[in-house]
Amino acid sequence: MKKQKKRKARPPKPKGRPKRKQKPQTGARNTAPDMAADLYSGGLDFSNPSAPALDADLVNRARGALRQGDPQAALELARQALQANPSDAEALNLAGVATFQSGEADAALDLLRTAIAFAPGHAEAHTNLGNVLAARGEHGEAEEAYTQAMTANPDYADAPFNLGVLMEKLERPGDALEAYTLALKISPGHSGAGQGRGNSLKALRRLDEARSAYAAVLDSNPALHEARTNLSAVLQELGDFEEAAREAKRAFEADPDLLEAEYNYAIALQELERHEEAIKAYRHVLTHAPRHAASALNIGYGLQQLGRLDEAGPAFEKAIQIDPDFAKAHVNLADLRLQQGEPQAALDVCDAFLLNHPAQTDLLAFRAVCLWDLGEEDKAKALIDFQRFARSALITPPEGFDDLKNFNDALSAHVLAHPTLTSSPQSHATRKGKHSGELLSEPKGPIAGLEAKIFELAKSYRDELGEDDTHPFIAARPKDWTLSVWGVVMQSAGHQIPHIHPAAWLSGVYYPKLPDIISTEGENKEGSIEFGRPPDHFHNAREPETLSQRPEPGMMVLFPSYFYHRTVPFEASGTRISIAFDLMPA
Repeated sequence: MKKQKKRKARPPKPKGRPKRKQKPQTGARNTAPDMAADLYSGGLDFSNPSAPALDADLVNRARGALRQGDPQAALELARQALQANPSDAEALNLAGVATFQSGEADAALDLLRTAIAFAPGHAEAHTNLGNVLAARGEHGEAEEAYTQAMTANPDYADAPFNLGVLMEKLERPGDALEAYTLALKISPGHSGAGQGRGNSLKALRRLDEARSAYAAVLDSNPALHEARTNLSAVLQELGDFEEAAREAKRAFEADPDLLEAEYNYAIALQELERHEEAIKAYRHVLTHAPRHAASALNIGYGLQQLGRLDEAGPAFEKAIQIDPDFAKAHVNLADLRLQQGEPQAALDVCDAFLLNHPAQTDLLAFRAVCLWDLGEEDKAKALIDFQRFARSALITPPEGFDDLKNFNDALSAHVLAHPTLTSSPQSHATRKGKHSGELLSEPKGPIAGLEAKIFELAKSYRDELGEDDTHPFIAARPKDWTLSVWGVVMQSAGHQIPHIHPAAWLSGVYYPKLPDIISTEGENKEGSIEFGRPPDHFHNAREPETLSQRPEPGMMVLFPSYFYHRTVPFEASGTRISIAFDLMPA
């Protein structure tokens, strides 16, 4: 099992006064919403036109106190302004900001809603209301507040920016991208929106565009070290480890508190097989973030690569001690035991974890590897039962399509034209091919018909399993599930290395388009999907049995997500398009 990869890029902080830096405990900073404090650029729309004039001096001093990090002073100044004019929407807005920063969220909501009642066109107050609601986890109401702010003043960039932050937090990258793009249209120099746009493009797997977005932000503001950290993560995904290491190093040398930059630096060094340097960087991260389990795991991986096996074991055990639920650390420790010639010890590691996590895919998959090395073939075959659990069927065309060929042509065209289709990143299993992002994002087009077919066949698959509490896969059948769908496009020499889908219970693949050589009958397995072969970097002494399934256009294959599977490389002209999917317990 390879090292733990770099962390996901963080969303930018909502627009507001700068916070004091906090040393992260897990390599990532606190991103709790802050209150917008930039001066509102539009006019105030008072419901009461006869209200007394604002006490501008008190209001401006209150805003200045907020910018200086003194909410108590700001609140006192805002109260003085409100004594003179209780309907002063700007004073109410700033009082709401100060109250929230003082830890009184309920009172802040009352103040901000009162400000909006007196001035429905006060875009900043709507935005601040959204930030408070987002901080409280009331995401739907927060989204509505940001939308109201955008309606009140279409030229107020912080409203779509903060909406983008919320969408990014909710893992809605398409919506986040739209919001950040709008913020940049209003304010082209908005560095937070530029960074958020890069994050959204990265989440959508549009990596070349993400790289360009981060580079553009850094060109205008080289001091945005978090954007440089995220740029280094994208460069790693694109396989440019030298440049990734340089960018990450620049980030943490400029901001030593930015531990995730040093973590990304260590990852890049490890990819470059500079293991001693990587271990040193991981240890520095652990010194300042003792709960950073991934660094402990990657120290063990580096020591294992250097042949220092007696030192690698304690490193993996430390990762487990930090996070007992860290599945990859248990797999790495089990693999180390295989390398040390102790298959029973490896199996014990798996069984200890599975005792409390009986359906965890990483450990179920590796348990079968251990059983083969121990010579317990019957138990391994019962766990990885191809005949029982790997199933395939030709689908019928969904409603709206005359025949399967028309449906497959529409699916192929949709995948090939999808804006997220990009050269496969390093973190994915595809080699010499392209990989899309989520295909269930709108517009779904023909994917909507495939989605219905997936649910139909998956439900039949689950129902036909029957009940068997003795088998961990069947015992873990979910009542409800969520679906994720993505496309893979390969040309000659394209393939996928052995992998599993850790987050899912059931996985599958559908084939809308294949080169002729793959559909040809015979012994040739080129382009086939093969089950059962573990990754090359594992240290198993025996090769398990495998099963190959030759695909054909219109075929859907379903299998447990813990089944190792790969695509056999093929050498042929033509394009191979597959649409993979995961069904995850809801």
